[in-house]
Amino acid sequence: MISKELRQKYLDFFKEEGHAVIPSASLIPENDPGTLFISAGMHPLVPYLMGQKHPQGNRLVNIQKCIRTTDIDKVGDTTHHTFFEMMGNWSLGNYFKKEAIEMSLEFLTSSKWLGLDKRRIAVSVFKEDENASLDQEAVDVWKGIGISESRIAKLGKKDNWWETGGQTGPCGPDTEMFYWVDDKNPAPEKFDPQDERWVEIWNDVFMEYNKTANGKYEPLKQKNVDTGMGLERTLAVINSLDDDYKTELFINIIKKIEELSGKKYEESEEITKYMRVIADHIKAATFIMSDDKGIAPSNLDQGYVVRRLIRRAIRYGRQLEIKDDLWTKQVAQVVISDYKDIYSELERNKEFVLNQLDKEEEKFKKTLVKGLREFDKGTDAFILFSTYGFPIEMTQELAKEKGIEIDVEKFNQQMKQHQELSKTASEGKFKSGLADTGEETVKLHTAAHLLLASLRKILGDHVVQRGSNITAERLRFDFSHSEKMTDQQKQEVEDLVNNIIKKDLIVICDEMTLDEAKKQGAMGVFESKYGEKVKVYTVGDFSKEICAGPHVERTSQLGYFKIIKEESSSSGVRRIKAILE
Repeated sequence: MISKELRQKYLDFFKEEGHAVIPSASLIPENDPGTLFISAGMHPLVPYLMGQKHPQGNRLVNIQKCIRTTDIDKVGDTTHHTFFEMMGNWSLGNYFKKEAIEMSLEFLTSSKWLGLDKRRIAVSVFKEDENASLDQEAVDVWKGIGISESRIAKLGKKDNWWETGGQTGPCGPDTEMFYWVDDKNPAPEKFDPQDERWVEIWNDVFMEYNKTANGKYEPLKQKNVDTGMGLERTLAVINSLDDDYKTELFINIIKKIEELSGKKYEESEEITKYMRVIADHIKAATFIMSDDKGIAPSNLDQGYVVRRLIRRAIRYGRQLEIKDDLWTKQVAQVVISDYKDIYSELERNKEFVLNQLDKEEEKFKKTLVKGLREFDKGTDAFILFSTYGFPIEMTQELAKEKGIEIDVEKFNQQMKQHQELSKTASEGKFKSGLADTGEETVKLHTAAHLLLASLRKILGDHVVQRGSNITAERLRFDFSHSEKMTDQQKQEVEDLVNNIIKKDLIVICDEMTLDEAKKQGAMGVFESKYGEKVKVYTVGDFSKEICAGPHVERTSQLGYFKIIKEESSSSGVRRIKAILE
C-alpha cells in the first residue's frame, strides 16, 4: 500500500462513521506562545476539546503535519522522525471508549480497510494509581471484541496516560495498539511490551478528567476521544518493512543522497544513520520553511530549529563526503516533488525554501572556516559550539584527525549549564502555556484584527498576516512588508486602531462556509484549518477575518493600543510588538 492510499482509506473510513474531514493546520501554532510547533493532531483543536463548538460538528478526522523537536537527537534509527504526519479522529463530547476502540480494531483488521491480522494485535491500557482507577471499561471492550486477556498489558502513567503538558487541563487514560512485525515467528500468546517486535501503531486517548490547579482530577463535563496514528510507522508495518526509511515516503530522498554521496544506504550502520538524519532533517526544514508564515533560518524560536536541522544535515553530509556545492536544495527538491500533491504550500513557496537553503549553506560554510581557524588555535570545544555553531561531534572528529584529546566531560558540564539557562529563559518566555483564553489575551487577539486592517489601509493590500504570538502581556504580529515602517506610518496605524476602539463598535461573529467568507472579502491566513464552515468576526466595515476566536464584544473594552517596537522578522516579513494600556 502506498501513502496516498493509506491517507485516503483513513479519511474514508471515518467519513463513513460520520466524521467531518478537516484539513491539516499550519505547522506554526496560532496565538499559542506555549510551543513552537504543532506536535500532535489535537493541538490546534484544544479550544474545541475544552467545550467551544466546532463549526464542522462533534466528530472530526484529519491528517495533521507535525514537528517534534524532542526527537531530533533520536533521529537515525528506524522509527524516529522530526517531521511526520499524524492521522487522527476526534469525538468532541460525542462517542466514547466503546465506539472508539471498536472503530480502531475495525479499521486495522477489516479486509475492506487495512486488513491486518487480528492474531498479531496486542494492546495496553492504564492501570490504577493514587489518582485514577484501572481502566476496566477499556479492558472489557477489548475482550468483548476478541482480544484475549494475555494480549492486554496494564501499564502505568508513563505509558498509558495523557496530559497537555501544562499544570492544568483535560487528561485521561489511553489505550495503545501494537502489531507483531516479525514475519518469521508467530506472535506469542502473551504480550510483552519490552519486545521490540511489537510495534505501537495507534493510540486512543480518553479525556475524561480535568486536572485542577491543586493537582486533583475531576470528571470532565465534556468527555472527548483523541486518537493518533503515525502515517510513516503504519505504512512500514502494512508493507512488512522493518525500517520507515524504506517506505516510499523516504525512498526517493535516500536515493538522491546516495547519488550525491556515491555511497549506498545499507553500506554500513554509520552510513545508514547519516542518510536517515539528512533525509529527516532536510524534509522537516523544507516543511517548516514552506509554511505560509515564511519561517527562515535564524537564531530565534522556529527559525533556530530550522537552522539547527539544516546545519546538522550539512554536518552529516560532510561525513558522507558529499562534494556538491549547495547540495541541500537538491534533497529539498525531491521532498517537494514527493509531497506537493498533498501539501500545495510546498510548490507555492518552493523558491523561498530553496533560496533559504542556499543562504544557510553559504553561511555555515563561512562559519566552518572561522571555526576551523579557531580549532587550530586550540579554542575550547564549548566556545566552538556556542560561538561558531560547531557540533561537538565535528570538533571530536577534527581532534581525532590531529591526535588531540577533547575533554568531553567538561564540554557536557558547560552544555548542561547552557541548557539550564536556556530552559529558564524559555519557561519565562512561554509561561502562558497552551490555549490561554484569559481576558487580556482575548483583548489582544481582537486588537490583532484591528492592527491587520490598519496596516493594510496605511501600507497597502500586499500586507497579509504571516503569524502572531499573543501572551497576556503583549501582542507580537508578523506581516508581509519589505521595508522598515517610518515613524509616521507607525503613528498612523496606532491612531487608526485607537480610533476604532473609541468608536465602541460591536464585534459580530457569524458562521458561514469558507466560500461565503471569501466572497465577503474575509481575511484569514489560517483559513485552511477550519474545514468548510468557518467563524467570521466583523468589526463595523473596518475588519472582517476568519478566526476561531474568542474575542471581546465591543471595541471599547480594549483600552489604549500602543506599538512598542517594529522590526524585521525574516526576509520580506516585518514584526510589530504592541500592548494595550
